[in-house]
Amino acid sequence: MAGLRLEGIRPKVLEPVDLALAPGELVFVSGPSGSGKSLLLRAIADLDPHAGEARIDDMPRSTMPSPEWRRRVGLLPAESHWWEDGVGDHFRAQIGVEPDQDPTAGRTGLSDLLARLGFGAEVLGWSVARLSTGERQRLALARLLTNEPDVLLLDEATANLDPPNRDRVESIVQDYRRERKAAVLWVSHDPEQRRRLDGQRLIIRNGHLEPEP
Repeated sequence: MAGLRLEGIRPKVLEPVDLALAPGELVFVSGPSGSGKSLLLRAIADLDPHAGEARIDDMPRSTMPSPEWRRRVGLLPAESHWWEDGVGDHFRAQIGVEPDQDPTAGRTGLSDLLARLGFGAEVLGWSVARLSTGERQRLALARLLTNEPDVLLLDEATANLDPPNRDRVESIVQDYRRERKAAVLWVSHDPEQRRRLDGQRLIIRNGHLEPEP
């Protein structure tokens, strides 16, 4: 169980952001293209330079090793990154099992998670090159959740998905935050999604993060 608190976080193009998310809270962020939504998430994830301080509960980012912060504060970017040829290789490296081992044996619930996302266990034997954009996005979410982060930063997590797969992702994120009391900051351009999931709604306008009207 963990909340997220931002104190004067300031990436490029944005004025300082002060924001607190309670454990299990969902907050949506919208705004025009180029307004700084992705930059804000990357700053919180400690991937871009920024001013200010981010905290998980009372633990400042500045007192925590970078790998530990990035495990606990998980970012799902709008375009997922893949650095191995095989899907399963990404999960093996992340979970910490040998190259010839079944990744589903290394983390309880991975098979169930893949099934909920519309995949059979055979997807772990696929080449990344054969994946569609939507398949990559769903598998990137599964890969992120195997780290069991305390905070989820989601950048257009369902933008490339058809309605059935969008619903799968929404359901998994909602269950994850409720069961683990994870704070979720979700960049979304979909007003229906923001209303449907009933999170707090913020918007970036003219460099300021403010409540959405």
